Amino acid sequence: MNSERAWRAFCAVLILALGAVWPAAADDSRVLRIITWASYVPSEVVAQFRKETGIEVQVTLSNNEEMISKLRATGGAGFDLAQPSQDRIFGAQQEFRIYKPIDTSRVRLDEFVPELVDAVRKNATVDGKLYGLPYVWGTEGLSYNSSRTKIADYTDLCRLELKGRTAVRLKRPTLMAFALASGHDPFALYHDTRAYTALMQQVGKTLAACKANFRFFYDNKDQLLNGVRSGEIWAAMMWDSGGWLLNRENPAIKFINPLSGAIAWMDTFALPARGRNDAAAYAWINFVMLPKVAALVGRSIGNFTASRGADKLMDPRIRAQFAETFPDGLKNIKWYPAIPAGLEEIEGEVLDRVKAAD
Repeated sequence: MNSERAWRAFCAVLILALGAVWPAAADDSRVLRIITWASYVPSEVVAQFRKETGIEVQVTLSNNEEMISKLRATGGAGFDLAQPSQDRIFGAQQEFRIYKPIDTSRVRLDEFVPELVDAVRKNATVDGKLYGLPYVWGTEGLSYNSSRTKIADYTDLCRLELKGRTAVRLKRPTLMAFALASGHDPFALYHDTRAYTALMQQVGKTLAACKANFRFFYDNKDQLLNGVRSGEIWAAMMWDSGGWLLNRENPAIKFINPLSGAIAWMDTFALPARGRNDAAAYAWINFVMLPKVAALVGRSIGNFTASRGADKLMDPRIRAQFAETFPDGLKNIKWYPAIPAGLEEIEGEVLDRVKAAD
């Protein structure tokens, strides 16, 4: 009797446990959890998606470092869709296995700009499997107030007359930019650790010597934009949408493609390894790549998307600004290639020394 009573008690507990799990599983199919960048998931697009699919969208704002950290900590759980930059997928996947391959049969690839898909394939293919698709792309170049100064390349930010009047981020893009302006190609040294370390150390010394010119190392876009608007900052390394925004507010502020080349980035769609709702992730990808929807995303961010035809629906002022900044199209830009494991540690040590320099 005692064993029978114990068995019945066990079954009752099991039924209660399953009853608690089943509704959650059902709810999972109606929720899409995205970890992404600010402005990448506009509320009006979420509302349209929910109306068409019945799927709720939960957004967690992040950046490349945090995305990798969060997904690494959970083994790729907690989110159904992530949006890392295309150069941050290969190394993270090789080292931590935090993503699952893209099933291209579930994606309308004809909605994507083919050249951008090809670019991501080169950088986000691991062991023959594709782990990313293009979403939003843009460039980092230079912005300056033409009523105060004029610059042409990244190292011009270190000219004596600009002491205390420039700004950069104390992040790897600045290292890449100053390396390019010094006449070197840092990307060509990605697989030569010794040579890459030497180049980064050289760039670090240049930045440390230039430190008096930097009014501040900016941490967020508002800090930089407000610094330029107020006249505190005369010239800065900046992303294109920020430079174009300032130019629309004040035509004296220019955003240019530096002589050594703007650096092009691309953020992607990637599937976390233990995401629970792949169906919703694919539905979202296909939805936001529709040209009319992608144009709404582009308007929210101020950058162009990977949707074929969406550029024609963008604000004509932004299209005109793009043509002015890049009169030769994208010939003089440098795409970030995939970052091999270990390079960011080298860069981090250099950046720490720049930060600590007097």
